[in-house]
Amino acid sequence: MPIVLKTSPLLWTRLAALAFACVAFSMAVHGARLPRGTGDFCIFCWAFSFAGTLLVILVELFNLQTRVPVSWKNFPITFACYAALLCLSASILFPLYYLRGSASQNEVQNFRIVSTVFSCLATIAYMSEVSLTKARPGEVAGYMATAPGLLKVVETFVACIIFVFISDPVIYDRHDSVKYCMSVYCICFILSAIIILLCIGECTGFLPFPFARFLSAYALLAVILYLVATIIWPIFNFDPRHGGQKQRPYSCSSTQGLCVWDKAMAVAVLTGVNFILYLADLIYSTRLVFVSA
Repeated sequence: MPIVLKTSPLLWTRLAALAFACVAFSMAVHGARLPRGTGDFCIFCWAFSFAGTLLVILVELFNLQTRVPVSWKNFPITFACYAALLCLSASILFPLYYLRGSASQNEVQNFRIVSTVFSCLATIAYMSEVSLTKARPGEVAGYMATAPGLLKVVETFVACIIFVFISDPVIYDRHDSVKYCMSVYCICFILSAIIILLCIGECTGFLPFPFARFLSAYALLAVILYLVATIIWPIFNFDPRHGGQKQRPYSCSSTQGLCVWDKAMAVAVLTGVNFILYLADLIYSTRLVFVSA
C-alpha cells in the first residue's frame, strides 16, 4: 500500500492540531487530578479531536479517500469544525471550573494551566484548518465546505448546548409555549443533523426533490420557528406576568456553577444566536450555487 506524503500548510496544521490536542488531554489525565463531570467532558473533547485528526491524516497518508464510505469533500472539514467548537468549549470550561479562584502554584495547578494553553492552541489550529479547506468563491467543493454547510455544524452544536442547559434541571415543562421552544430546538437540530449526514454519506442524490431547494425551504422554516422561540422564551421565563422572574435571584450568588435562572438566560441568548445563524444560513442558501459530490 503506497504511502503518499505531500507536505502542505494543511498537513502541518493538522499535525499541529494533533499534537496540541494530545498534550492537552495527556496533561489533564496524567496530573491534573480532575473530579468527574466537567473534567471528563473536556478530556473527551481533546481525545475525540485527537482521534479524528489522526484518522484523517492516516486516510490521506495511505491514499484511502476513495475507499472510505464517506464523502471526503465533506467529512474532513465537518470534523475540523466540530473539533474547533469542542476545543473552544473545553478552553472556556476547563479554566472556569479548575483555574478560577485558585492563586496557589503547585504541580496539579501547573498541569491544568498547560492543558488550558494547549487546548487554546488546538482551537486555533482547528480554526486554521477550517479556514484552509473552506470553499473559495467560484471553487467546486462539497456542501459542507461552503458557508451554509459550516453554519449547519455551528447550529447543531449550539442546539446541543441548549439541550444541556434546558434539561438539567428540566426548565421547559412549565408552560405550553415553553414546550413549543423545546420542539423548535429538537426539530431544527434533527433536520440539520440529517442534512449533515446526507452530505457526508453522499446521499443527497437519492432524495425525491432538489436538494438545493430543500435547503432554502428548510432555512426559511428554521428562521420563522427560531424567531418565534426567541420572542416566547424570554417572555415566559423572565416576565412576572407569565410566572417568570425578571431579576436574578440572590440564591444564585451562592450556587456553585449555574443556577436555574442563569441557565434560562443562557438558553435565551443561545436561541437568539441560533436565530442569527439560521438567518445567515437562509441568506447564503438563496445565493449559493454548489456542485454536490
